[in-house]
Amino acid sequence: MVILELMRTLGGVPVGTTVEIPIGSAADRDLAQRWCERNGNSVVRADVDETGEGTLTVRRGRPPDPATVIGADRLPGMRLWLYTNFHCNLSCDYCCVASSPRAPRRELGAQRIARLIREAADWGAAELFLTGGEPFLLPDIGEIIADCVTVLPTTVLTNGMVFRGRGLRALEALPRTGLALQISLDSSTPDLHDSHRGAGSWKRAVAGIRLAISLGFRVRVAATIADPAPGELDKFHTFLDDLGIARDDQVIRPIAREGVADVGQTLSRESLVPEVTVTAEGVYWHPVTATDEQALVTPTIEPLTPALETIKLQFAEQWARASESASLFPCA
Repeated sequence: MVILELMRTLGGVPVGTTVEIPIGSAADRDLAQRWCERNGNSVVRADVDETGEGTLTVRRGRPPDPATVIGADRLPGMRLWLYTNFHCNLSCDYCCVASSPRAPRRELGAQRIARLIREAADWGAAELFLTGGEPFLLPDIGEIIADCVTVLPTTVLTNGMVFRGRGLRALEALPRTGLALQISLDSSTPDLHDSHRGAGSWKRAVAGIRLAISLGFRVRVAATIADPAPGELDKFHTFLDDLGIARDDQVIRPIAREGVADVGQTLSRESLVPEVTVTAEGVYWHPVTATDEQALVTPTIEPLTPALETIKLQFAEQWARASESASLFPCA
């Protein structure tokens, strides 16, 4: 009977549609799964009790390979994000995690970071991102970054404004191979950038970019821009070209309605391709939602492998249900 129900229900819906099929036993469930596999359909979810009675959610057809659609390098777990801390020297009015000089530090700590990156690399992670807060406010940031680079290619997100004194000494001592600095800059002139990040911050960020380039670092620039004026993006790209930033290292991202931002793109687990993110509070679905309770996967940070496996599985189920609904949010 379950096969007849599958044929009747799926035969009347377009490819990509999901339907619920009642099942009465574990044997029915196994039979339905085998039938779907043979006929090119997908069992998305099984909601059954201990006797096997309940419903199967079935997708007509198979979802496209996510590695083809979003890229193999962006599959869940390939990029690991670590919030080294949350305190910052700036109070940007759209910060997705509400960082500021007054924010609690909430540091992961060098020893924990060392354990996490090795476990993630053993699991299969291919790239590491350190963010905050402002990572270069940490007195041991040089040690943290140097350790990370020995394990995985690493990008450090920074506002580029604290490269002096201890911060400059830490910067100068860092390895150049396997490391990129991603510096925040929102516009080709000070007005827009400073309106969100504070007076004088554009000038200091540009100085930080020039310094990092002069020291031989690969520098990426990430801009957060909501509604660029006509021609503004062209001017911005030209400005970055002149600074010596490669086009592939110029990241433009929208404002996310998270943290202190009261406008911007509304995000959810269902709308985001996950990028595993660890903070002092737990493991989150994505770095832009790293203080959103709805995006908390687990408060258990170590071991990290169960969270990596959970996110991988949940995304596979989400992709099978609605493969076109999740998209990349370009934090880096």
